[in-house]
Amino acid sequence: MSLTSRVLSSLDRLSAPRTAHAHCDPPCGVYDPAQARIEAESVKAIMEKFNGSDDASFKERCLFIKEERAELVKHHLWVLWTDYFKPDHLAKYPQLHDLFWKATKAAGESKKTTEVSVAEDMLTQIGEIDRIFWETKKA
Repeated sequence: MSLTSRVLSSLDRLSAPRTAHAHCDPPCGVYDPAQARIEAESVKAIMEKFNGSDDASFKERCLFIKEERAELVKHHLWVLWTDYFKPDHLAKYPQLHDLFWKATKAAGESKKTTEVSVAEDMLTQIGEIDRIFWETKKA
């Protein structure tokens, strides 16, 4: 293949239509911190089961599921942060950025540990995000 053909082929690929992935396509406008909370509750429950078991196979499955659920917590939080919350929300609730940062950091940390206190911290942060979320829905 000649250089010109390769360049044209590359340009064709760059200009080809692309599929965009979002929370919904088209955006549904349905958001709820409950999705993140449910996954965070699952992380906590799995940590408790892990810590209460002596079965190596069971514990290995727990770790896999816990990490998967923690990743879902991060996903649901970022959907809220990037798609739902707007600059006027941040102006009224300046602690939002810090809350999301702490909650997603706790979700990431929960992937690396089986300390229930990490999941409890994550749930506390999500609870505060939930409170603010519902206040913004009233406005």
